[in-house]
Amino acid sequence: QVQMVESGGGLAQAGGSLRLSCAVSGLSFSTSTMGWFRKAPGKERELVARISGSGLSTFYADPVKGRFTGSRDNAKNTAYLQMNSLKPEDSAVYNCSAPVGGVWKFWGQGTQVTVSS
Repeated sequence: QVQMVESGGGLAQAGGSLRLSCAVSGLSFSTSTMGWFRKAPGKERELVARISGSGLSTFYADPVKGRFTGSRDNAKNTAYLQMNSLKPEDSAVYNCSAPVGGVWKFWGQGTQVTVSS
C-alpha cells in the first residue's frame, strides 16, 4: 500500500517562503520520480515540479522557475518543495504524486498554501 502525506502548507505573505514535505511509504522511493502539483480555484491542476529518483534531474513549470526548488532525501523517503518569493497566484492546494506506467498514479491528501498580498 502506497501512502503519501504532504505537510508544511500554511499562510505566507507575498515575497515569503514555505517548504512543503511529502513523506512516502510503500514504494521504492529512490527509483521513483516524484511530482508536485497544485490546484487553484477555477484553474486546472498544474504540474509545478518533477524530480527524478536520484534528484539530479528536475523540471519546473514556467511560472515557478527561479522561485521553487524540488528536492528529495532518499534516506528519509521524503520529497520537498521549497517555495521562495511567493506570489498570491501561488495560492492553491499542493499535492505530491508518483507515477506508474507513465501515469501519475499515487497522490497525497494535499496541503493548502495561501499567499496574501
